[in-house]
Amino acid sequence: MPTSPEPPPPWEYHQHRFQAPPGTTEILLIRHGESEPAIEDRPFALIDGQGDPALSPEGRIQAQRVCARLAGQGVDAIYVTSLRRTAESAESLARALGLDCLVEPDLREVFLGEWEGGIFRKKIADRDPITLRMFEEQRWDVIPGAEPADVFARRLRGAVERMAAAHVDQKVAVFTHGAAIGELMAQATGSEPFAFTGADNASVSHLVITPQKWIVRRFNDTAHLDWPLPEGLELHQ
Repeated sequence: MPTSPEPPPPWEYHQHRFQAPPGTTEILLIRHGESEPAIEDRPFALIDGQGDPALSPEGRIQAQRVCARLAGQGVDAIYVTSLRRTAESAESLARALGLDCLVEPDLREVFLGEWEGGIFRKKIADRDPITLRMFEEQRWDVIPGAEPADVFARRLRGAVERMAAAHVDQKVAVFTHGAAIGELMAQATGSEPFAFTGADNASVSHLVITPQKWIVRRFNDTAHLDWPLPEGLELHQ
């Protein structure tokens, strides 16, 4: 008597790691390394009206650590802003990959009006009433003369859309600023405006830009700041 065939095994449904869909752009948002401290009565030099401090010695170490991490992650292009702390932060990655840094001025930090040049840091330290209102209302533009919220949001979104159009199916490293990262993450998630403020220096946040939506993959990743550097990479202060 013929035997019945064995029934086929049941379908198995495995979990998979995220993969960016075709036609998208991955953007790694890196906050620059720590910049020089603000010193009372010695304002930062300005470029286009914005404070332009260099990296501090600690900031240079942070920058080398994040660049060492990114060097093997398939970065196709590097962007910096018009403020030198971002270009200084990207230097070792550009050198390792043999890429030029592309300047996108619209990725620069929010303009702080009368509080530029390092004054903002003092106002925060002094708990100036305007800073308390700024956090309560989640608006940079309560600072006298600061950039309006809608203008800040629009210029950053425009920069991301231009990069996405220029780098389809590529990964882009963007060295930018804390408030800029916070604003872009808020746009991607629909969160409150200041939900993502406070990205650490030399942190990595990750967006995937699709034609339909922006996808957040991570925020404020600083694991590399505690890792040993690869053999042969020296820290220069």
